[in-house]
Amino acid sequence: MSDLRITIGDEIFFAAFEGRAAPLTCARFRALLPYAERIIHVRWSGEACWIPMGNRDLELGPENATSYPAPGQMILYPGGISETEILIAYGPTRFASKAGQLAGNHFLTIRDGLERLAKVGREVLWQGARPIRIEQV
Repeated sequence: MSDLRITIGDEIFFAAFEGRAAPLTCARFRALLPYAERIIHVRWSGEACWIPMGNRDLELGPENATSYPAPGQMILYPGGISETEILIAYGPTRFASKAGQLAGNHFLTIRDGLERLAKVGREVLWQGARPIRIEQV
């Protein structure tokens, strides 16, 4: 079952909240919906794209945290060592910043369209930022 539609450029994906494992993170993100921004490729983390959120304080701590999100998993890093951000893994990923390895809260998983996600990630890498919109279905 999908909770959200994620549009990156011209591609549409459907994702489900990880509500049992990360209820607070899911609730904080729901309050931001619909969410529209630009997504760029990561610098240190491997095959992933991210949405920088600057110094935004979502009043979250670690919850269902991982440094190794699988393709299609979305994590929210609530800030601290590095800035607040959302990361979407499309291939092998070890979440990190210039300060070193980080762990972010796995709160969403793309369930539909995953086979197209790597193509979108490579396009962001080679062609630059893309608009992203995340909204409830």
